Amino acid sequence: RAIDFGIPELLDGREGSNRSRSGRCQLNATSDIEAVSAWLAEYAEAAHTLRSYRKEVERLLLWATRSRGKALSSLTREDLLAYEAFLSDPGDEWLSPALPRHGSNRRLFERALAHGSVRHAMGIVSGLFGYLVAAGYLAGNPLALRRRRKAGRKPAKVERYLDHATWQFVLDFVERWPRETIRQRQHFERVRWLLRFLHGTGLRASEAAKACAADLMFRRGNWWLRVLGKGGVEGDVPVGTELMQAYARYREFCGLPAVISPNDASPLVMSIAGNHDACLTPTAIYLIVKDVFLRAADARDADDPAAAAVLRRASTHWLRHTAATHQADAGTDLRFIQKNLRHASLETTALYLHAEDDRRHQATTQATDHLPPTTRHS
Repeated sequence: RAIDFGIPELLDGREGSNRSRSGRCQLNATSDIEAVSAWLAEYAEAAHTLRSYRKEVERLLLWATRSRGKALSSLTREDLLAYEAFLSDPGDEWLSPALPRHGSNRRLFERALAHGSVRHAMGIVSGLFGYLVAAGYLAGNPLALRRRRKAGRKPAKVERYLDHATWQFVLDFVERWPRETIRQRQHFERVRWLLRFLHGTGLRASEAAKACAADLMFRRGNWWLRVLGKGGVEGDVPVGTELMQAYARYREFCGLPAVISPNDASPLVMSIAGNHDACLTPTAIYLIVKDVFLRAADARDADDPAAAAVLRRASTHWLRHTAATHQADAGTDLRFIQKNLRHASLETTALYLHAEDDRRHQATTQATDHLPPTTRHS
């Protein structure tokens, strides 16, 4: 869809101070919105990326015109330093739940962005400016002057995952859900399958939403799931026997045969009534999983408030991290986990290695816990 909020004519970028005057623009764009739309069109076939990039550019356009009174094509390095600070602290006028979800006065934040999210947002904005410079629409990229992080600083290990005990609690909690009505049974069976599907494959919500039975392949006695993921990267993800048994149960509940036919295009996760034709949206999958975690957190609060707090923060992407962490804990070769998650770098996959830290903690605390009190505190 087109970017649809109104921008004053004086701020539409036709006279932007950073517009290139070389006459060699490769875009058929006379305004900033037309140029930005051309950039977004480059990602039309990557739905998840398109949504993310669109959100960031809408934030920038609205902030530039409302807060700075400038066109996007007039923003300077100083403006973008101010924008980076704004993302960390937008202010009540941008966060109020009373704001509409559409139009020029829309609410584009649920909360202030964390440091990592700000860095990610500014990376997207820098990519936009770089594209517009390369296309001859802008004279220069004001973010090209951005100070780089010090080389050699290792990223922190992934902490957004559920440990084995908390994950097992979630599975056991769902098994206790009521199943007295048809609707309750439909909801239970879908949630039961969805949790196992996301944990067993490590798929993103966007990938799980569009996966269908035809993507499952049986090769050399093993099941695989063909995935078209982020950035158009294809990969085959191993599917274990237990997961296939869970899928067969879900299919039979939805009125499908347990054995998959060659041309079966039914989605792997269906509507609550088992609609065989329509896939869920990534947002629907996110909301289903989020609801499970919040309900499990309430049930966990009394005897383990720390685990309950973790569950309240958890989301679908946590299940991707949980899948990778549990594979690493089980001793799966790091190169295999990299292929399963379709990471470009083995260094990224290594962030899921926690077993060595667990052994170090256990060895250290066991040694000190057995010391006499006087020795321990000396």
